[in-house]
Amino acid sequence: MPHLETFDGRLERDGDYEGLSFDGLDLSGDDAEGARFMDCELTGCDLDGVRLEDAEILDTTLTTVRAGTLDAPDATWRDVAIGDCRLGAVQAYGGQLTRVTIRGGKVDYLNLRDARLDQVRIEDCVLGDLDLAGARVHGLVLDRCRVGRLDVTRAQLKDVDLRGAELAGLDGVAGLAGATISSAQLLELAGALARHLKITVD
Repeated sequence: MPHLETFDGRLERDGDYEGLSFDGLDLSGDDAEGARFMDCELTGCDLDGVRLEDAEILDTTLTTVRAGTLDAPDATWRDVAIGDCRLGAVQAYGGQLTRVTIRGGKVDYLNLRDARLDQVRIEDCVLGDLDLAGARVHGLVLDRCRVGRLDVTRAQLKDVDLRGAELAGLDGVAGLAGATISSAQLLELAGALARHLKITVD
């Protein structure tokens, strides 16, 4: 990435941010609805309560950022790397995620309902809830992750690899069609599958 200019200000609605470094900034509560981030780096920033509805985050990295809540419905994320972040509730429903990597850190609730995911990789991460209800997902990999609850109700999955995930809970078992799981996971999900198929196990 070329030399980045240091940003020191507040985010604005429909703002255009290109080639900027956001380092250790308190951006909490900023309204960046409809904003565009291109070739940016956000490091150690407080994003609590930031609004990113309809925003575009392109060729950008977010490292060690933190937020209790982050509102990004209908946002576009493309060629984005998110590393070692501590996030509470991330509202990213209805969005488009393309070639996104989430590595390390913790997300309490990742709401991707009705979103479109293409080539997304999540690794070494703790997810309290991963909500993919109604999402269209192609090429998702979970590697060395712990997931408290996975919701795939009405989801459309293709080339989704869940073998590297520790799944504590699952909703919408029928939505797993198109996913690859391990034999151990199959045994753990046997009860949910039996209930879905209305099989009596005696």
